[in-house]
This record gives sequence, structure tokens and C-alpha cells, in this order.
Amino acid sequence: MTEKATHPADTPLYPIREVSRITGVNSVTLRAWERRYGLIRPQRTPKGHRLYAREDIERVERILQWLGRGVPVSQVKELIDQPQAAPVAEPISGDWSSQRRLLTAAIEALDQGQMETLFTQSLALYPVATCLAELWQPVVRELEEHWADQLGAALQRRYLESFLRTRIGIRLYHANQQARGPALLIAPLPDDPGALWLLLAALAASDAGYRVSLLDGALPLGELPLAVERLQAAALVLVSGRAERADLIRRQLPRLAEQLDAPLGLCGPVARIRSGDLADSLVELLGDDLPLAMTRMRSLIFEH
Repeated sequence: MTEKATHPADTPLYPIREVSRITGVNSVTLRAWERRYGLIRPQRTPKGHRLYAREDIERVERILQWLGRGVPVSQVKELIDQPQAAPVAEPISGDWSSQRRLLTAAIEALDQGQMETLFTQSLALYPVATCLAELWQPVVRELEEHWADQLGAALQRRYLESFLRTRIGIRLYHANQQARGPALLIAPLPDDPGALWLLLAALAASDAGYRVSLLDGALPLGELPLAVERLQAAALVLVSGRAERADLIRRQLPRLAEQLDAPLGLCGPVARIRSGDLADSLVELLGDDLPLAMTRMRSLIFEH
């Protein structure tokens, strides 16, 4: 595709914000795919605004399919431009594995410049859900395993939290101005030593279209119903990277779920670790795949 795409005059055309809503790919990423890789070629209005036809949207969906198989974005164009391109037998995962190694090394070295580069480039070229699944969640899991016995672990954790708090906070602020989805209150549980899973959960929720209210510190459980009411939240999501205390999980959270007028979801490693303790309660176990957790939360909100 070396020429600008053209379509019949009666073909429906969509602005970039609508394409972003339909496909789940934010407008920054769509523009990067166009400018840097020539993956899509929308039409332009006389004022330069992008307009996409249905076939452009279908092309974006094919791009997402290739990315989901692990194909680096730089290799997607030659695949989708082949007529009747055959699916790859094995994922091409080298790109993400190298990104994970680079990110881990940058965090351990407290290299903010490299962290900034990896954060910005990954989110500009890939959907947020892909970045979380392939880069950020695996790196945080790996680091938390090493941090248990590693000198300097507290420094690395706080440095990474500070970095993500700023970057994700900016994204939340701007996304909340445009979000039309349900309001979601996200808060940590008390035993979590930091905010990493909390911040990643907030990023996943914002990407899913929620209007996110983020509490950066744990509230007494007795105050959470008031917080849900005052913030007019459609649901409460509690997050932790730890197992949390048995009494909190088995007694206090089920009691809280009964007091709320909105669904209570639990996500992060705690939801996987404690799944057996909450199976018969009103607490919804959302798992530690954060994008999937936010998808599950939406169905619970609509069913409530």
C-alpha cells in the first residue's frame, strides 16, 4: 500500500475517535501505525482530519490479531498485505522477550530515561491490553519474586511506583475527561507493600473506558461503602499483589460485599491466591489478568 487509500463516495467513513471506540485501539496508536509503519491509510478531510472506511477498521482488527500472536508491529505490514496470508504456526515472541529484559534491567539500574522510552514506545505502538499482558505484568511478577531476598529491592519498587504513578496518573486525568463508561472506584488492600498492581489495574480500567477514581492508599473497610456512594461508583475493585490476611479475606471482604449497593471485585495476584476462600461469597474474583478483569467487571456492573 504505497498510495493513499480511496473509497467510493457512498462508503461510510468514521472519525478516529469512533474507530478507537470500535477497535479499542487509542488514537495515538492508530496515528503511530499510520506514520511509522504505513499499516493503515485513512482518507483526509480538507482540514486534514482522518476518516476511516469499514475496510480500514477490518484492517485494524487484523493487525490486532497478528499482534496478539506475538508478531512485532514492525513485521505486521508484510503479513497483512499478502493475499490470503497464512497464519503463523508459532508466535514470534522475541520482540516482547527483549522488551521485558530491557525493562527489567532499566528498573534494576534506576534508569528513568530507558523506562520512559519503553513505556512511551510500547503504548504508542501496541494496545494497552497487549502492553500489560506482554510487558508490564510479566515484569512486575518477575521482579516481585526477586525482590523478596534482594538488597535494594525497596528502592527499586518505590522508584518504579513513583515512575508509574506519574505516567499513569496523567493518562487517567486526560482519559477521565472523555470516558463515557461506568465510574469505577479502585483501591488497594492493606497488606500490599506497594502500588504496582493498583496502578496497572487503573491503567487497564481506564483503557476499558471506565471513569476511574483511584485511591492510592488503603481505606478502613468500613469507609468503603461511603466512598462508593460519594464517588457515585458503579463498582468497587480492590487490588493486591499479596495473599492478604486470612481474616480479611474470609470474613471482612464478604461482609463488605453484603453492605455495598454495587459489585465488589477483587483483582491482582490476591484473586488467584485466595480463589478458594471466596468461592461462596459475593466477592467477585476477577483474576490477575488485568485487562480481562476489567472486561469481567463490566458484565457484573450491567447484571447488578
